[in-house]
Amino acid sequence: MNPTFSRPPAMDWSMETCTIGRAMEVLGEKWTIVVLREIFNGVRRFADLRERTGIPRQVLTNRLASLVAHGLLRREPYQEPGARIRHEYRLTAKGLDLYPVLTAVKEWGDRYLADPGGPPLEMAHRDCGAEIHVELRCADGHRVVDLRQVVPRPGPGARRR
Repeated sequence: MNPTFSRPPAMDWSMETCTIGRAMEVLGEKWTIVVLREIFNGVRRFADLRERTGIPRQVLTNRLASLVAHGLLRREPYQEPGARIRHEYRLTAKGLDLYPVLTAVKEWGDRYLADPGGPPLEMAHRDCGAEIHVELRCADGHRVVDLRQVVPRPGPGARRR
């Protein structure tokens, strides 16, 4: 064994109950994030979601059903005059809590993947109009600027391997 190699401390802890892995089981597919993006942008009806995204009908049906089953969306009935009852999709509190996650993904995409003309969407604070950004703060309120200052450590649900 190489005497300069040190085994990372994280190797001592089980990842069987990892909440990042569990979250990605719910969110880790492109169309799921696209559907959430549109619902956050106010597009709530099936036909509008299909038109806006180009998602195949069955894929959209499956993604919406999954988001409802996981409690991120709820179905709300509506009826146009002379038409049958249909449903639109509304965010639950659990779904709304994903807003910072989608904002962080958008910021990363804006930084590294936007076209030369810039990103196609900005997110602004309704009260003042300034653009919003995600930032990290510790529980004591300190802003974390250097991400290398974040130290992972076992949490209360951690189990030794």
